[in-house]
Amino acid sequence: MSKRDYYETLGVPRNAGADDMKKAYRTLAMKLHPDRNPGDKSAEQKFKDLNEAYEVLKDDQKRAAYDRFGHAAFEGGGGGPRGGGPGGFDFHFASGFADIFDEMFGDMMGGRRGGGGGGQRGADLRFNMEISLEEVFSGKVTEIRVPSSVACEPCKGAGAAGGAPPVTCSMCGGSGKVRAQQGFFTIERTCPNCQGQGRVIKDPCPSCGGTGRVRKEKTLQVTIPAGVEDGTRIRLASEGEAGMRGSPAGDLYIFLSVRAHRLFQRDGANIHCRVPISMTTAALGGNIEVPTIDGSRTRITIAPGTQTGHQFRLKGMGMSVLRSPSRGDMFVQAQVETPVNLNRRQEELLREFEKAGEGKTHSPESSGFFQKVKELWGDLKD
Repeated sequence: MSKRDYYETLGVPRNAGADDMKKAYRTLAMKLHPDRNPGDKSAEQKFKDLNEAYEVLKDDQKRAAYDRFGHAAFEGGGGGPRGGGPGGFDFHFASGFADIFDEMFGDMMGGRRGGGGGGQRGADLRFNMEISLEEVFSGKVTEIRVPSSVACEPCKGAGAAGGAPPVTCSMCGGSGKVRAQQGFFTIERTCPNCQGQGRVIKDPCPSCGGTGRVRKEKTLQVTIPAGVEDGTRIRLASEGEAGMRGSPAGDLYIFLSVRAHRLFQRDGANIHCRVPISMTTAALGGNIEVPTIDGSRTRITIAPGTQTGHQFRLKGMGMSVLRSPSRGDMFVQAQVETPVNLNRRQEELLREFEKAGEGKTHSPESSGFFQKVKELWGDLKD
């Protein structure tokens, strides 16, 4: 029976580069792997053919020989691919496949190569916490309740009744992996008896069913430092889910989101606040009180003729700086209000004010704007 062309097996052109071949190999290997196709002899054979093709084509010397002689390059004098061909080529599947097998299936099969025996580490957990801008300024210590898996108390996390230690798995000898010969190469798989743990429980604990952990809500104390940013992640080591049968616990990650404030907007260590000012105060000057992020008030002097958008800088009255005793600045932006709901007397006074100001410039910005408009129109007429 003639063999299928190696390039055709990988689904790549004959001029394909090493990266393209590796990508094609990984895709097909994931699809055809025996663990994903239990009992499928056709997929098993295609998986063998795929590995044979890639083993040859990924090696520059073997590929050159194959391009010149075809399959005959590996059939002379050595009993097929397992022996030596012209030029002394040796075909050893395990030498080339092991690394890429680990890269693709290591996590799926209970970790990288190198032996089992270790338990499964607990999963990491995420907790979302919303805090106020005042809490960001001052920092806080709070308690949270997290549903999680904790070590089983009756068996002390061992998984065996009475806390008896697990025994070495008789199938894999404690390695967590078993090997199976498939044709001309060897496949290493997670031990089905111990699930890669290397140890088994003879008499499982009735409380946890042999896992060594149970579901339980636990209360944790969390310290939030002053000056943290929105989106900050706080890690609590070993406060995630408990590991299997006494294995290390995962971590708990707290993600902080800062609630929008009614008055203040934060920009790094600085605080911005818009403050409405009456028209008379803006025109004549005066004093106003504004709130600050620390809960106090401060007085600002408004100069006569203050315009909307003018900023007052209050140095050192902004947000706390993370891991520092210093603070940012606070910027107060004036928002001059136009009076509304005027009574008849107020309207008369405003008209008198307008009439008394004829020929004088009381509104420099509008006067300057309309002067520019006149100049523009004059240029257009010319």
